[in-house]
Amino acid sequence: MSNIYNFPVLPGIAGGLYNVCIISQALVMAIILVVEDDFLISLSAQIFLKDLGHHPLLAHDLSSALVHLNASEHIDVLFVDVRLEALVFGGYDVANQAIVIRPHLRVLYTSGSTLTADMTERFVMGGQFLPKPYLSHQLEASVGGLLA
Repeated sequence: MSNIYNFPVLPGIAGGLYNVCIISQALVMAIILVVEDDFLISLSAQIFLKDLGHHPLLAHDLSSALVHLNASEHIDVLFVDVRLEALVFGGYDVANQAIVIRPHLRVLYTSGSTLTADMTERFVMGGQFLPKPYLSHQLEASVGGLLA
């Protein structure tokens, strides 16, 4: 049995009927460039972002990030590890070059190190920080804050 909207009608409590409604929830899908040199952390970020409805692009260093940044594909957020290839400032280099190429790009930094004033001084304007290890809901909140 179905109603005029062609939704299935199922028996309810005490023999009554109720309609099963399908509610469409629009996801704000963002394209996020993830720059992470640790394979497992990169894979985890990719899975988290896909589960949240986003489209991750992956890079492991400055040169592979520049391939994406110089391409014509739209990118909403740069999610970059501060320390890349054992370079203390590798992630900052990526972010600084990214902002030159794409001035309106939003940047989310991550690191297993405790955030210090020296670190935040190196952030691009508006850059945010998410400490490692992070959970899916923490990544969701951080990305959501940048996209808002």
